[in-house]
Amino acid sequence: MTNASLTRILLLFLAALLTGCGAFDDATDPTKDWSAAKLHAEAKAELKDGNYEKAAKLYESLESRYPYGAYSQQAQLEQIYAYYKQNETASAISEADRFIKAHPNHPGVDYAYYMKGLANFSDDLGLFGIYSTRDLAERDSKPAREAFDAFKELITRFPSSRYAEDAAVRMTFLVGAMAQADLITARYYYRRQAYLAATNRAQEVIKSYPKTSAVEEALFIMYNSYDAMGIQDLKNDTLRVLQKNFPNSKYLATASPTPERPWWRFFW
Repeated sequence: MTNASLTRILLLFLAALLTGCGAFDDATDPTKDWSAAKLHAEAKAELKDGNYEKAAKLYESLESRYPYGAYSQQAQLEQIYAYYKQNETASAISEADRFIKAHPNHPGVDYAYYMKGLANFSDDLGLFGIYSTRDLAERDSKPAREAFDAFKELITRFPSSRYAEDAAVRMTFLVGAMAQADLITARYYYRRQAYLAATNRAQEVIKSYPKTSAVEEALFIMYNSYDAMGIQDLKNDTLRVLQKNFPNSKYLATASPTPERPWWRFFW
């Protein structure tokens, strides 16, 4: 028997084996004859009982077998939640984006925006909780910003949505949290004597989050950074802004302007 014949027999054997496996899997799948309505009902029941992984698989089966119709669209929405509850935030966000793009006028699209924001919000809690100062200095706060954008889109497009109030509360938290993250980074740079980087990050706090409590310390970091770099005019300007906006600031006790030289000591 030639090598070609052996190869042909081996390929036929593998094809038969794979076909047999597929038939076996299909034969043992209890959902193979289920209608879209039954798949959806069973998936929703598993979701309600907290069996999120099983629910997600049933939703995936529903979408693959019945890609069109109301059950499929509803399955997509509920699948977002199933992924979210399994801490599969990337899948939840991807599913939400897919739904928003495919069904921009669906009555439940506000829920997709809300879940997208919630998934990003939950994914980013570690940024403000378990990470060290150095991690914060080097870590991107993209999830927090994307959560904020999703909640903002929800409130802007659907101000009467049942999810709008909670989204607004989370947006307020995110603004404060992002300001604090930038402030922590500015402190980190200042302690490392990276004064220009500290100044830039402090300016970002003031520009992006002007109504937060972080602005007071950001100004003080700028003041100290300019002082360390020997840029006296900007140091004095920053101090004046701090005095005007926070006249009772605790930082003023340790801050003072650079004395101006008398005209007759021009070469001092």
